[in-house]
Amino acid sequence: QPQAEQEFRRPGLGSGVIVRRDGNTVFIVTNAHVVGKADEISVRLNDGRQYEARIVGSDPRTDLAVVSFETEEVVPIAELGDSEKLHVGDWSIAVGNPLGFESTFTVGVISALGRRVEPDSRIAQFTDYIQTDAAINPGNSGGALVNIHGEVIGINSWIASESGGSVG
Repeated sequence: QPQAEQEFRRPGLGSGVIVRRDGNTVFIVTNAHVVGKADEISVRLNDGRQYEARIVGSDPRTDLAVVSFETEEVVPIAELGDSEKLHVGDWSIAVGNPLGFESTFTVGVISALGRRVEPDSRIAQFTDYIQTDAAINPGNSGGALVNIHGEVIGINSWIASESGGSVG
């Protein structure tokens, strides 16, 4: 007998940065590949609070997306820095949830600026990338890359690694 169609749920994992609040609406920047074509999005803050969210917009060309949720509660909002002021050798901190470990910080330096990907790559090619040697692993995507002042200077987007991570 032919098999009946089955519905599968595939949970994803990623990070995001709260960048703005407008009334009770809170906006998060993440990667387009993190939200993909999700039917349901749940945002969990590092203090355990959880909210149902929705995609506001997504741009696969830059691999950026904006997600929002509603709350009257106070939530932390990240301070944005200026990536144009970066120099190779500046300290950098990658923030995210690598491999599901919440609120993880890894430290490194800015290794290169204006990095481009290969033309046939699946990675978004519309942008110049900031390269860091701070450890990035699956789950860091969408998280903040910050300077030593705690200002967001980029969004963690992809890993250049033969194994797929900076595991170790």
